[in-house]
Amino acid sequence: MLNIHNLTVSFGGEDLFSKITFKLEKGNRVGLVGKNGAGKSTLLKVISGDIENDGGTLALEKEVKIGFLRQDIDFVQGRTILEEAYQAFEEIVDLESKLAQINEELATRTDYESDYYTQLIHDLDTVSTRYELLGGYNYQGDTEKILQGLGFQRTDFDKLTDTFSGGWRMRIELAKLLLQKNDILLLDEPTNHLDIESIIWLENFLKSYAGAIVLVSHDKMFLDNVTNRTIEISLGKIYDYKKPYSQYLVLRQEIREKQLQSQKNQDKEIKAKQQLIEKFRAKANKASMAQSLIKQLDKVERIEVDVEDNAVMNVKFGVSKQPGKVVVETKALSKSYDDKQVLSNVNLLIERSAKIAFVGQNGQGKSTLAKMMVNEIDYDGAIKLGHNVEIGYFAQNQAEYLDGEKTLLATMEDAANDGNRMRVRDMLGSFLFGGDDVEKKVKVLSGGERNRLAICKMLLSPFNVLIMDEPTNHLDISSKNVLKKALQQFEGTLILVSHDRDFLQGLTDKVFGFKDKVIKEYLGDIDYFLEEHKLENLREAEKKTKVHMPKSSKKEAHSLNRQQEKALKQLKNKLSKIENEISTVEKEILNMDAELSEASESGMPTVSFFEKYQEKKDLLELLMEDWGALDDEVGAFS
Repeated sequence: MLNIHNLTVSFGGEDLFSKITFKLEKGNRVGLVGKNGAGKSTLLKVISGDIENDGGTLALEKEVKIGFLRQDIDFVQGRTILEEAYQAFEEIVDLESKLAQINEELATRTDYESDYYTQLIHDLDTVSTRYELLGGYNYQGDTEKILQGLGFQRTDFDKLTDTFSGGWRMRIELAKLLLQKNDILLLDEPTNHLDIESIIWLENFLKSYAGAIVLVSHDKMFLDNVTNRTIEISLGKIYDYKKPYSQYLVLRQEIREKQLQSQKNQDKEIKAKQQLIEKFRAKANKASMAQSLIKQLDKVERIEVDVEDNAVMNVKFGVSKQPGKVVVETKALSKSYDDKQVLSNVNLLIERSAKIAFVGQNGQGKSTLAKMMVNEIDYDGAIKLGHNVEIGYFAQNQAEYLDGEKTLLATMEDAANDGNRMRVRDMLGSFLFGGDDVEKKVKVLSGGERNRLAICKMLLSPFNVLIMDEPTNHLDISSKNVLKKALQQFEGTLILVSHDRDFLQGLTDKVFGFKDKVIKEYLGDIDYFLEEHKLENLREAEKKTKVHMPKSSKKEAHSLNRQQEKALKQLKNKLSKIENEISTVEKEILNMDAELSEASESGMPTVSFFEKYQEKKDLLELLMEDWGALDDEVGAFS
C-alpha cells in the first residue's frame, strides 16, 4: 500500500530523521513510538502530504485513501454534531442534493417525450446507482453507531459543536475519520481525550479495521491491545519489529544484548590480530604475514550496537511550606452547566499528604472539581482551603496557555521571580531543553515538549498541594516514568485526574470515583480499588464503577412488576411491527428504483409514479424516527 525509501526530513539544517525505509501493508497496525520531538507527528504529516520531505521517496498504490487524525482541529461554527459528522460523506451528501433536485424536476415537468426529460431519467439512474454504491442508504445509521460508540448520546446529535469541549470535538473528528473507510489510518494520540469506555470501544474497532493503521500513542496498554507492529524513531533512525510494544521492548533488548556480546567477541579477535601484526611487522620473514592480517582486518565488517537515547528529565517537586492538617474541605458543593448538573451536594475532606486519584467517565465532573478547587470556575456551595495551603495546578490543556511566539527562555524568565530567575536555564536543562534549544520558539515544539515546558514553568511557583489533570497527555513513555517517580517522592498533597492505570499504579492511596453527580471515596490504592470491584484493569473500573448492593436489592432494582412487563411487551410488539414495515417499504423503494432504471426502454413513468416514489421515501423516514423513539423506550426498561 505504501513504500517509503530513504526518507529524510530536516529542520533548521539538522536532520530530524535520515534515510528511513519501511513498507506499510494491509493489516499492519503500527505503533509509532519514540521520545517527544523525535519526529513521530512529523512522519505522519509527511505520509499524509501535509508537509514535504527533504529527500527520499514515498510511493502509494493507486487510489489508496489516507485519513489523518491530527492533534489540532479546526471546526466550522454553526454545525450540529450530526451535520459535522456527515462531512465524512461529502460525495454522498452532494449526491443527495442532486437526487432531490432531479426528483423535484421530474415531479413538476410534463414534457415526458422531450430529450431533456429522457436525460433527467438517465441522470437519476446514474446518480442513484452511485449513491447506493457509496452506501447512501446506510450512512446515517452508521454515523449514529460510531458517534454512540465514542460516547455521544442521541440527545447530543442536534447540539452545535461549538458547545462541546476540545476533547469532544476530537471525538467528532475521529468519528468522521472512522466513517470514511480509508485504506490507511494515521492517528496522532487518539486516546488523549477519550474516557475509558470510549478507549475500549476504539480498541475493538481498530482491531477489526480492514486497512492499515499507523498510530502515535504513549498509552502502553492501548498499544499492546491494538498494534501488531512497532516502529520506534530514535536519534534519527528507526527500529522496526513485527511485535506490539511490550514484546518489542523485550525483543529489542535481547537483540541489543546479542549485539553487545558479538561486538565484544569481535573486538577480542581484532585485538588479537592487531597484536600479531605488531609482532610480525618488525620481522622481515614475517612481513608478508603481517600484510595479510592487515588486509583481513580491512575487510572485517564491524558489528554495530543499536544506540540508545537514555536522556531523561530530572524532575523534583518540593513542598513550599507545611500546611494545616486539613488542606481542602467542601460542603454541599454543586455545579451545573446550563441545564446539565455535573455535581450535586458533594462533601469532601482532604487531609495533608493525601495521595488521591480522580477516576470516572468523561463529563462526570473530575476536571470540573479540579477547576473549582483553584477558583477557576464558579460553583454553588463552599470550598475552604486550609491554613498555609498553596496549590500548584496543571490543567489538562495547560500547554495551550503558552505563548507560541515566545522563546522557551523568555517563557520561563517572564514567569520567574527574583528568587528563581537565575535558575531558569538549569531548570530547562533538567527538562531536556539544553544549549540552543532554549532560544527556540514555543510554537515549534511538539505536544509532549510543550507539556514538559508547562510542567517546568509550574515549578517556578511555590506549592504544597499539587493538582494535575491528565498530565501524561502527549508525554512520551520515558518522560511519564520520570514524572511518576517524581510524584512518588513528592511529600505534599497530590490529586491526580487520569485514565492511565500504569501511571496511577503506586501513586495514590485513595480513589474518588465520580458517577452520576456524586463522588464515592475508596480507601486504598488503585489495585485495591480494582480488587474490590473484581475487575482486571482501570478501564473496566471506570466503565462499571457503582455502589455495591445486596443481591436482593439488585434483583429488586432490575425486576419489573406485572404492569411494567405488559407495557414492555406492547412496546416490543410495536417495535417488531415497525421493523417489518421498514423492511417492506425499503423493498418497495428498491423495486421503484429498478423501474426507473429501465424507464428509457419501457416508456416514461407518470407524474403519479414520482409522487408515490416520494411518498415512500417520506414514509421510510418517519418509520425510522418512530423506530428510534420506541427503541429508546424499550431501553429504558433495562
